[in-house]
Amino acid sequence: MVNRFRTDTQTCSFCDRNQDDVNRLIAGPAHVYICDECVYLCKDILEKEEKKAATKNKSTAVRLQRSLSPKDIYERLNEWVVGQDRAKKVLSVAVYNHYKRIDVKSKAQTLARILDVPFCIVDATALTEAGYVGEDVENILLRLLQAADFNVELAQKGIIYIDEIDKVARKSGENPSITRDVSGEGVQQALLKIIEGTTASVPPHLGRKHPGQEYIEVDTSNVLFVCGGSFDDVDSIVSQRIGARGQFGFPQQSGKTLTLQKRISSDELLRQLIPDDLIEYGLLPEFVGRLPVLVTADALDKAALMSILVEPKNALVKQFQRLFKLDDVELAFTTEALDAAAEAAYKQKTGARGLRTIIEDTLLDVMYEIPSRKEIKKCVITRAVILGDSEPELYDGYGRALNAELDMAA
Repeated sequence: MVNRFRTDTQTCSFCDRNQDDVNRLIAGPAHVYICDECVYLCKDILEKEEKKAATKNKSTAVRLQRSLSPKDIYERLNEWVVGQDRAKKVLSVAVYNHYKRIDVKSKAQTLARILDVPFCIVDATALTEAGYVGEDVENILLRLLQAADFNVELAQKGIIYIDEIDKVARKSGENPSITRDVSGEGVQQALLKIIEGTTASVPPHLGRKHPGQEYIEVDTSNVLFVCGGSFDDVDSIVSQRIGARGQFGFPQQSGKTLTLQKRISSDELLRQLIPDDLIEYGLLPEFVGRLPVLVTADALDKAALMSILVEPKNALVKQFQRLFKLDDVELAFTTEALDAAAEAAYKQKTGARGLRTIIEDTLLDVMYEIPSRKEIKKCVITRAVILGDSEPELYDGYGRALNAELDMAA
């Protein structure tokens, strides 16, 4: 096609406006013309059609992914999550049953990735009852909509993980509060409505609702809600219920054996957690009733922490190796270094989060130095580096050792 601008009086073959009424008039063969405004209109139409096609393809992918069995989901979770076998099995079955129910009617961030559905994480501590300072519960659904690129149909099949749910337990425990508890019981009541399944009016932007505002209608009946929290001291509630009183079939001893006994007692107590214990902790009976699947996480031992460092697809070591690769530097850890990091996190009882802190503290100075020293092509972390007794081993592109002294002034 030959495009050229005409100087004589011609009209657009699509909207019939002449060249004096438009900015540009482009000529095609056989005296066919199109103005600039019609070109932009065609562009918008094509973009909308492409977006609809992409959405349709994604919805089809969601339906196909639902053919995964609980075993399939479990195996996919194993690619990302180390240990916690029982928790993964419980989640796999719960997610499978949830989406099976949806199929009859018409599997938390890793599950969404496996199933290719929208996923969002929200912090329960930021939520307050409607009308008070803080975030409204409807903002949870807005975050899910954002994750779904505002595709309402896709968002209505998504997964929402609510973290720190134990922080909204009502302050007075089993009895109702005398004063209004806007960040505890009030939040539970508000969450209960959307978890039960309702059509919620969601504002298109974060913030409070106001009269005259446009809303997006979202049906939460098929949204999968997963709630998690630390629930400090909930094991004492279980202990009182079963009459354990701190002992679990082990004689009272002293020193190292007593520490092991306490750890075993806590794990065994949590495995006997029932919904009534959560109600005693401060969650509403109706709220607990809408979350029927209950599972606790096992304490991570040293071997599990070692695995977390290197085995998952998003393993901590792999993350830092990719980060160093951006500066064209190879990052390597000796087996002894990984063992030292796992041992430190285990002793500190900080779990997987503690591992990141240990690795970041170890690599801080070298990450500060490398961008300014282009000759560095390899960095090796040994056990002594993790323990703070030595500097990282640095090498150039020919394998020659470089001065490992790092700038500590910063």
